Amino acid sequence: MRDLLRLAVDPGIVSLAGGLPASELLPTAELRACLDGVIERDGARALQYSPPWEPLKEWIAGYMQRLSVVCGPGEVFITNGAQQGLALLSRLLLDRGQTAVIERVTFTGVQQITAGRGAAVRLLPTDLSTGADMDALEEALRLEPRPRLIVLIPNFHNPLGVSISAEKRRRAAALAAAYGVPLLEDDPYSSLRFEGADIPPIKAHDQAGMVFYIGSFSKLIAPAIRLGWIVAPAGLISQLTVLRESIDLEASGLMQRAVASFLEQGLLEPHLARLTAANRTRRDVLLEALKTHLGDIAAWTRPEGGLFVWVTLPPDIDTWECFEVALRSKVAYIPGAAFDVSGGSRNTLRLNFSNVSPERIPSAVERLATALRGG
Repeated sequence: MRDLLRLAVDPGIVSLAGGLPASELLPTAELRACLDGVIERDGARALQYSPPWEPLKEWIAGYMQRLSVVCGPGEVFITNGAQQGLALLSRLLLDRGQTAVIERVTFTGVQQITAGRGAAVRLLPTDLSTGADMDALEEALRLEPRPRLIVLIPNFHNPLGVSISAEKRRRAAALAAAYGVPLLEDDPYSSLRFEGADIPPIKAHDQAGMVFYIGSFSKLIAPAIRLGWIVAPAGLISQLTVLRESIDLEASGLMQRAVASFLEQGLLEPHLARLTAANRTRRDVLLEALKTHLGDIAAWTRPEGGLFVWVTLPPDIDTWECFEVALRSKVAYIPGAAFDVSGGSRNTLRLNFSNVSPERIPSAVERLATALRGG
């Protein structure tokens, strides 16, 4: 994935490949003011080693309660982004050679913390309208050896753009409880909704303490913040703390304080309003361009938020083979096979709409269509 993204950094290339917000929409001035305010208020204390910043944990607990998750600060563990949350929980719950259940097409970070760590994987199909297949999940949980971990992406799936339906979320929590298998709910994108009604997370249906929720400020505010969180049973927080000591000790105390200040000042809501309005416009332009230039041969998802659209092409079009052609045409994407654990999906691709101005999207898709058609 990183190699593909590096190929697309040429300033002359319109990149529909990454998973980035538009730089011009990041709250630069607000964050600078928060950092200045923290240093003025706390001085050198803000620059020292320090335990997790309690006001930030309290805000997260309140945020989770607004999502219908019963949660207190003692169940919140601060991480360096959602990916670290996935990595820590996989180390805690899954050993090499044990079995995990993941979607067949999923974020590369999920692949890395399961198959990439030597786990056996059972793969779920994903419905492009309603999300991961729950019948397949139940079947995977029935088989021996019993899986030790489930990983699902509930909202605006990376790379598919689909969200898991409310009914499937209830069933996922019930299956995790019934079979005693921890479920990691990787949810960095839920606050990026720009259309439709919010759906409570899988964790909201968790009565057995088997669902671990993972969130991220990197998507809510800015990627370089590198802060996220886990919601886990209070009894496991100390184990996560010890495990984390072998990696990086703690998240930046300075950044935790600055983010808490940003949140306490009510700056998140207007920032998200600007960001999601821009993302909706860009999604709409991308979908219209796909209809114009690929509507006769392709199908695609219509996400209600997040960053990605998944495009499916005829079986005879190999998006790996077309990638270099597209680069020569000054447009980049991610071939779908990069996300397929089974090695399939060679006739698919992922497009990002958030980091390209609306004015540049139509011509980029036109060049993309020409490359995919072999022109």
